[in-house]
Amino acid sequence: MKLIVVENYGEMSRIAADMISKRMLEKPDMTLGLATGGTPTGMYQELIAGASKKNISFKQITTVNLDEYVGLEATHPNSYRFYMNDRFFQHIDIDLENTFVPNGAAADLAQECHWYDETIKQLGGIDLQVLGIGTNGHIGFNEPGTPFDKTTHVVELTESTRKANERFFSEGKVPTHAITMGIKTIMQSKEIVLLSSGEKKADALQQLVEGSITNLFPASVLKLHNNLTIVADQASIKKLDDCLYKELECVNYDQ
Repeated sequence: MKLIVVENYGEMSRIAADMISKRMLEKPDMTLGLATGGTPTGMYQELIAGASKKNISFKQITTVNLDEYVGLEATHPNSYRFYMNDRFFQHIDIDLENTFVPNGAAADLAQECHWYDETIKQLGGIDLQVLGIGTNGHIGFNEPGTPFDKTTHVVELTESTRKANERFFSEGKVPTHAITMGIKTIMQSKEIVLLSSGEKKADALQQLVEGSITNLFPASVLKLHNNLTIVADQASIKKLDDCLYKELECVNYDQ
């Protein structure tokens, strides 16, 4: 586990985008795992800025998203497909045929889950997966109690997760279920970058770093991954124990 500590959200976003850009230069046809929500928005803005300067190209890149709400069509303004198109894809030179988001409106959700995992396998796996962390430790929409051997599946969202996402729904009605990459699917990624920003994530980050590995806190499984980097701002690391913090492989990204 590597920890990159930054000053603020803006710096976290810049460094995450820089990491992705460097991987893209190394492998222009990489498969990139993406996340939605508030945390990665700045990262997408930084990537768009880089692409507009013609420093990087997404023409050969394939993307796979972590999750999608059940019951929302791709054109629904609160769907994650809409989010990705609106916030990122339409601003870069990516082929939309190479962007994959689970279909939350599929007639057969079980088949959709199976198809999504098979698609990832056919792509050769995920080269780099971007994650956020939920206040209850969820990654993707894998809620507390999710078995570590789960592949892509349908999950019932906890009340805390739905409440956290209410701000994105003008009508305040967050769907009760979602399709999510399973923990096993996520852990098969070759590299994982987890972003953490703000005091509201401090407890979760502390439990990830200092707590035991348990499916009651799904993000804890990431400690078993052999290529995990956490990019966290000062506000989100404020509860880390000084001794344990010093034992981490902390790095200055600019070096």
